[in-house]
Amino acid sequence: MDKLLIHGGRRLNGEVRISGAKNAALPILCASLLVPGTFRIDNVPALQDTDTTLKLLERMGVRSVRESGGVTLDASSVTHLEAAYDLVKTMRASILVLGPLVARFGEARVSLPGGCAIGQRPVDQHIKGLQLLGAEIDIEHGYVVARAKRLRGARIVTDMVTVTGTENLMMAAVLAEGETVIENAAREPEVVDLAQALVALGARIRGAGTDRIVIEGVSALHGGSHRVMSDRIEAGTFLCAVAAAGGELRLTGCQPDTLDATLDKLREAGLRIETGADWVSASMSGRPKAFNLRTAPYPGLATDMQAQLMAVNCVAEGTSVITETIFENRFMHVQEMSRLGADIDAQGNTAVVRGVPALSGAIVMATDLRASAGLVIAGLVAQGDTLVDRIYHLDRGYERMERKLASVGASIERVRTVVES
Repeated sequence: MDKLLIHGGRRLNGEVRISGAKNAALPILCASLLVPGTFRIDNVPALQDTDTTLKLLERMGVRSVRESGGVTLDASSVTHLEAAYDLVKTMRASILVLGPLVARFGEARVSLPGGCAIGQRPVDQHIKGLQLLGAEIDIEHGYVVARAKRLRGARIVTDMVTVTGTENLMMAAVLAEGETVIENAAREPEVVDLAQALVALGARIRGAGTDRIVIEGVSALHGGSHRVMSDRIEAGTFLCAVAAAGGELRLTGCQPDTLDATLDKLREAGLRIETGADWVSASMSGRPKAFNLRTAPYPGLATDMQAQLMAVNCVAEGTSVITETIFENRFMHVQEMSRLGADIDAQGNTAVVRGVPALSGAIVMATDLRASAGLVIAGLVAQGDTLVDRIYHLDRGYERMERKLASVGASIERVRTVVES
């Protein structure tokens, strides 16, 4: 099992190119199921989750040709309308095949999903929306089974803001008869990126990026191409790394206009930031200053940045209050950061972080994807060696983070422990 060994205390200096966004690539890959032809997708990150999604699609009969930085998919001969538990259990985004399958083929059988254990993320809004579109839904032996001769447009008001729910329903609605309106829609940039990909394939969508999305159904989509947006969470993670460790980083291939909430908080911390059309430069000369934060749906501060920003506050001057409003179990990294010497008191959905002058290296265990990134950042500033275990979580969402960090001066390497039988 792979681990990351970090020798802390080194400043970061250099340039990092940001990869394509995991949270945009996964629904766009699933959208290939809507197309009776070829779909070229560029800037696809090389991640465990994208590999799992491609395996899932290939098992259904989607032909794929992987090339450096992209993939060409052909779903003209889909033969298997099921997403089985053995793949879905590792990745919640697998539920995103449900809408495309029932929209194009009239049926789907999708295992209830797994993924990081960061809290309840029910699929009831997906089911409610598909039922309003005319699908018959049953839960059978741990699977969502959906059937419909053809979906019909409807007005859908979600009970909560849900990114994957918005994406699933938007994909289903592009082939529904008539007009569909999704109210209380998620506004995340990844939703906009999916909408742009679908429009490139012939869909008619307006309002993506607002809380009201209108889809005019078409009889069929056609082949096309799309380039996945850059990963705003990876960009934010590297900005947190330089804010905590010090130094100067230039991020290229990124989209600063998707980073407003993160940039605002890091400026509060004292990080000096400059931005251009597709780059961010950041520098830090001393300890960061403590800052409060509260996660919220976009355009608020992403819950996926909470652990990384907490790592910055762990070594900041002063005391900060962090409030998590999205997932109830997203403070599982607190115990591991405390092993490194962080002073954190977490109660319910609030954590009080009292910054300390220095952390000390230790063996820590990653509990989920973004917690892994937070622990890596903490390891970069800890005195001595930090060993981060269970980094398969990290590999789900970051494209060889250790190589990128090493290229800008971090002392970090991937080590493999041989398990004896």
